[in-house]
Amino acid sequence: MSVVTLILVFLLAVIASVFISRLLGDKIPLPFIQIAIGAGLSLFGFDVAFEPHLFLFLFIPPLLFLDGWRIPKEALFSDIKPIFSLAIGLVFFTVVGMGLFIHWLIPAVSLAVAFALAAILSPTDPVSVAAMTVNAPLPSRMAHILEGESLFNDASGLVCFSFAVTAALTGTFSLPSAAGKFMVVALGGIMVGLLIAMFIGKVNQFLVQRTGEDPAIQIMISLLIPFVSYLAAEHLGVSGILAAVAAGIAMHYERIVGRMQSATRMQSKAVWDTVQVALNGMIFILLGEQLPGMWRSVPQVAADAGASAPWVLLLYVVIITFGLAVLRFAWVWIAMTLTVFRQRRKGKQSDMPHLRLMAIMATAGVRGAITLAGILTLPMLMNDGSPFPHRDLAIFLAMGVILFSLVIAAVALPVLTRGLNTDLPHDNEELNARFTLNEAAMSNLRVQMAEPLEDIDEMTLRTEVGTHLLEIYGRHLDSNSDDQTAGFDWHNVIRMERRMSLTALQAERDALKQLRKSKNISEHTYTRLVQELDLKEEALKLALH
Repeated sequence: MSVVTLILVFLLAVIASVFISRLLGDKIPLPFIQIAIGAGLSLFGFDVAFEPHLFLFLFIPPLLFLDGWRIPKEALFSDIKPIFSLAIGLVFFTVVGMGLFIHWLIPAVSLAVAFALAAILSPTDPVSVAAMTVNAPLPSRMAHILEGESLFNDASGLVCFSFAVTAALTGTFSLPSAAGKFMVVALGGIMVGLLIAMFIGKVNQFLVQRTGEDPAIQIMISLLIPFVSYLAAEHLGVSGILAAVAAGIAMHYERIVGRMQSATRMQSKAVWDTVQVALNGMIFILLGEQLPGMWRSVPQVAADAGASAPWVLLLYVVIITFGLAVLRFAWVWIAMTLTVFRQRRKGKQSDMPHLRLMAIMATAGVRGAITLAGILTLPMLMNDGSPFPHRDLAIFLAMGVILFSLVIAAVALPVLTRGLNTDLPHDNEELNARFTLNEAAMSNLRVQMAEPLEDIDEMTLRTEVGTHLLEIYGRHLDSNSDDQTAGFDWHNVIRMERRMSLTALQAERDALKQLRKSKNISEHTYTRLVQELDLKEEALKLALH
């Protein structure tokens, strides 16, 4: 079957899965539906020659770039310590602890292969967590910490995985050398991503200032940045994943990439939403497509592992999944205990979080795309030409943990989050911001009305329209009033109203930016109001043409 046909079939499967999920009232998490559809496609002869390196390149950079772009930077940097604790500290803790545990649980598996499996199981998948909690959302700070963790632990997990595979192939390993290489790979990837985003952004700004902004071209540039960052970093021998993440984070800052027009922002959001839905859905469909083949290989894999029966492999999957959750819970508990201890030593009041919150953090460690792609990159042969030891077993265990962690999260997270106080309300903050924007617009309208004009009729018209708009803003009504201004051509009245509204809208933008700059509103409120102003501006511009 041709690649084009497969892509079209998979995209249709993604569309079907979303409709099925909605028809079922979102009672079954979307990933499960997509995995089931993927398994069904495999049974009907849709056989995909899975290429892990191509998968990593096509799927992971744009998704991580988008996560880095959209994650609230205020939340990311305010919680950078717990994020790095999970993304780096927990990864190393998992690699060592789970590697030793897997080697003890399955003695036939060498220590190096056990460490490789533990390393590729360490990264978490925020897409899966979000899908599992669609009907029971996590507290926003916890969600941001988990999202930030997943942005960085993919790179740390893959680097540890490559070290473990190298040790399995060569039989040698140096901790100081590995630690030094990790720092070079991680920091190098971040620097490459930032430099590429800055370079492309500055060149783009220069060209836009001279040729004007075309939303389609700007969106194409944003789509290319994650791939350029990834390829450049990999070519230089540093982390392409972290390069894509860093480039996405840099896209948030206007001074680097320039300020987009409202039309570009709106169209870009629509395009990237489509890309996100398509890629995430295809990942789970690909996972489902691999399941029948994996299931058929169970007897051979069990014999290779020295298991007494095939069902023992399923027991291994369950034990390893719970072991990962226990290690995650232990790390969170130790980190929280140390944090509270340091706070109290400084004389600050600090209490341990409820065990329920720690249980949520442990359960939310769902595995996904990185684990699937990474484990399939295990080499087929050793350096001497012999088969790589227990490769099929490692793949089976990794895919089993992905599925079982999804099941646990789907069952446990809605129960654990039920009735949880998720957030402080944003209503008052947003209401106050709306009043500020409204006052800014009214002030701007008064300034426009006070400006002298040589044309008396034009000045009278502007006064009438300005008064009409002031009444609208004063009553907090929409601008679709049925009132018409008598004595003037109706079309001129409408055009004048829209021109003045656009100018007033710019005053609202300036006031909103000032509120955000002075930190009087959160990024959450700022983003929502920017989107509303974008919609108003585009509607007014469209009506003027």
